[in-house]
Amino acid sequence: MSLDIILKHDNNSKKGAVLLFHGLTGSPFELQKYAKFLYKNGFDVYAQCLPGHGDNFEEIYTISYKDWLNHAYSQFKKLKSEYEDVFVAGLCLGAVLAIAVAIKFPNEVKGIISLSTTLYLDGWRLPWFMFLMPFALSTMIRFYYSYPECEPHGIKNEKTRNAVKKLLEKGDVGMNDFPMTGIYELLKLSKYVRKNLKSVITPILLIHSKDDDLTSVKSSQTVYKKISSRDKEMIILYDSYHMVLYDNEKEFVFNKTLEFIENRLSSRMAHFAVREAAAQC
Repeated sequence: MSLDIILKHDNNSKKGAVLLFHGLTGSPFELQKYAKFLYKNGFDVYAQCLPGHGDNFEEIYTISYKDWLNHAYSQFKKLKSEYEDVFVAGLCLGAVLAIAVAIKFPNEVKGIISLSTTLYLDGWRLPWFMFLMPFALSTMIRFYYSYPECEPHGIKNEKTRNAVKKLLEKGDVGMNDFPMTGIYELLKLSKYVRKNLKSVITPILLIHSKDDDLTSVKSSQTVYKKISSRDKEMIILYDSYHMVLYDNEKEFVFNKTLEFIENRLSSRMAHFAVREAAAQC
């Protein structure tokens, strides 16, 4: 069963495209409502399963963070050949990948929407023995241990949390645990991005929950402080956990995303409208 998302208007959207990346052990399913919202507002939207995710979860034991990078670069280059304006957005691991794309293509990415950026695993629900992780990750232990997904599943809203929990138990929309190898590769990717944040000159919107259970606001604060972008905004949420696209403030996140994107397109779209009007005269 393919979970990839391709929402495309006839002859490509005049507004441009949004490339979405999902989180670690997740799938494009977690981006579905977000993608539909952007599509209804005139954008073409694309989201594919990252390497090591999808139908065969065991593949995550064979991939590296470079596989994720190459996938993200390839997807962006393909869309950039078809659209004048391409925005990149992501959640968790996907947010880190979105920033990585802007590092690789600093003058081509129109804007970044970085949600629950995960540069550090320091959220409040992580167990006390997480300080042993560097040792475990440097040994063969990482191939044999998985950190189980547990309450609150990144969601503060109890009703939504229970619904997502049932879907995870079925195994249709994502993994029900975090393989240590996946965490290892995420941290390597995060290290690469942290080292290269100064290369980011792209407009960026960072949204992070103060009570993120997986990664504290330190991650987004690090990005905000170290990037070279002059056009940057960081928003802190106070009634959500990690999965901001499904929690209590999801509508706010959706609308802020739309506002950010459309503000960066306003001048070009105004020029396009004038040109269209002139052609009809």
